[in-house]
Amino acid sequence: ATAAPGGGGCSPGGGGSVPVLFCFSVFARPSSVPHGAGYELLIQKFLSLYGDQIDMHRKFVVQLFAEEWSQYVDLPKGFLVSERCKVRLVPLQIQMTTLGNLTPSSTVFFCCDMQERFRPAIKYFGDIISVGQRLLQGARLLGIPVIVTEQYPKGLGSTVQEIDLTGAKLVLPKTKFSMVLPEVEAALAEIPGVRSVVLFGVETHVCIQQTALELIGRGLEVHIVADATSSRSMMDRMFALERLARTGIIVTTSEAILLQLVADKEHPKFKEIQNLIKASAPESGLLSKV
Repeated sequence: ATAAPGGGGCSPGGGGSVPVLFCFSVFARPSSVPHGAGYELLIQKFLSLYGDQIDMHRKFVVQLFAEEWSQYVDLPKGFLVSERCKVRLVPLQIQMTTLGNLTPSSTVFFCCDMQERFRPAIKYFGDIISVGQRLLQGARLLGIPVIVTEQYPKGLGSTVQEIDLTGAKLVLPKTKFSMVLPEVEAALAEIPGVRSVVLFGVETHVCIQQTALELIGRGLEVHIVADATSSRSMMDRMFALERLARTGIIVTTSEAILLQLVADKEHPKFKEIQNLIKASAPESGLLSKV
């Protein structure tokens, strides 16, 4: 898709960039973006222009001025800039309470950098491997997509052998700390109705934290699994979880996640999920450090 029906308030532009008027609050600043730019580039431009005024803890809607309606309309899905146009960033005024409800059909699991070279450095690494494997088994039982990243695997090794990645939707190397890469965003776009991300791995204060903040910035609800997430330093881990909880991210446990996803003793997979839970990780002291 390009513009909204009826021209979307745009007129033809030329060359490799397209003029765009960026509006936020009482401000309006002309600028330009590359031809074919989509939602993410528009957001980046808004941040570069108005970053000091934008509260990233708020939820926003990007709107396009549509001449057909003589007013702004929500940005069409798949919108790409092809002509001169006017867009605005609108903070949602309604207070949105994060309830944390999970359903298999609207959930995806993110497994972050559970790699061999981290084994000697990460506190309680054996325990989070065990819990991470349980979560991935649960995801397979419930038909939940799994996205896995590996931080610079050439130097840090692949995902540990104890974790079975069979059936993962995506296993992707990265150098960026956040898991939110273009390939990951494309994979999310292929999953209809995704609302919630269950996130676990290492390190809590680096890749987990940066991934979580990017995901909530895109309007997704994030659940961090405390018993499957760790760092080299328990202080770094503790303060990261506290910070993330204050932003509205849900800090929870693997058992809570799995039972919330089945929701009912009569669920056809309840017994198998129950058996996973019974194979509990040893008491490590990890959760006492939340």
